[in-house]
Amino acid sequence: MRHKTRTIYAGGVPIGGDSPVSVQSMCNTDTRDTLKTLNQIRELEYAGCELVRLAVPDKTAALTLKDIAEQAKIPIIADIHFDYKLAILSLESGVACVRINPGNIRGKERFREVVLCAKELGRALRIGVNAGSLEQDLLDKYGVSAASIVTSAKRAMEVAENEGFTNYKVSLKSSSVPLTVQAYLEFAKDTDVPLHIGITEAGGERTGTIRSAVGIGSLLLNGIGDTVRVSLTADPVREIDAAWDILAAAGVRKRKVEIISCPTCGRTEVDLISIANRVESECQNIKSQNGLTVAVMGCVVNGPGEAKEADFGVACGKGCGVIFAKGDIIKKTEENNLVEELMKTVRENMDA
Repeated sequence: MRHKTRTIYAGGVPIGGDSPVSVQSMCNTDTRDTLKTLNQIRELEYAGCELVRLAVPDKTAALTLKDIAEQAKIPIIADIHFDYKLAILSLESGVACVRINPGNIRGKERFREVVLCAKELGRALRIGVNAGSLEQDLLDKYGVSAASIVTSAKRAMEVAENEGFTNYKVSLKSSSVPLTVQAYLEFAKDTDVPLHIGITEAGGERTGTIRSAVGIGSLLLNGIGDTVRVSLTADPVREIDAAWDILAAAGVRKRKVEIISCPTCGRTEVDLISIANRVESECQNIKSQNGLTVAVMGCVVNGPGEAKEADFGVACGKGCGVIFAKGDIIKKTEENNLVEELMKTVRENMDA
């Protein structure tokens, strides 16, 4: 059961409540390069990104946000560290949301000014706590722990709430998967604030995806998470692909075809690895909001009966296989035509 949170808005995207868990990423372009940044935003949007964050290292970048926010089709989030004046300037430039780190903004009064600006302009904030940049007094008292992460977030929340500002979300990230999960679980016990979830500094595409899947997946299965970012040292588009895969695996939200396939074993009498890879590649460009599932099975043991919950699939034999739908066999075909016949069946039935 999903943890109940209130609904906030980052531009036109609802976050929290009964809204779908949204997917976001962060551009790795120089924000001051408007054209390059907008091109990457369009690539991310096409891949399924619903909110995008941009680094704001200086005043020039903050002012550039005006043109970007006006031209982008998805809400822009400004990423601010150290300088609260850049947060205010970014809000005035028209971004939908500002991410601010209470551990390095240096002072409640500075954060309060950002809160008041966001409230006046009707924008959102993300209180983004990172284990690597916590306030010194919290480190002295709790060390790097769930207690210090949660306390840092609640301090900032108190400032916002005292000003009557509630259009904010919170993130409590660490590069440690267990610590991140513990912090979110502790925080969610007594608050209805929408939660942005992710594992910070997760790593490269392979290791970062695995670590993110474990951490984000654990939280989603505990009902926690209203918007998600997978942080990878890779092309940001890969973050979007990974996020949608994690949401689908957790049964939370689906956007594309889900592939299930059996492991190879001594009973396999076709090139199952090649067949599975080709099917997965073919299905990458098929969008499926209703969670279409396609199965690739290597033998009679893992045949139509074992995969009867799949919408469509192929079960292989010796140099051949059968195409099936919901466990019912449709036709038999030779190995070299299996992928083509399966995909033909999938597309014909999707168009029907």
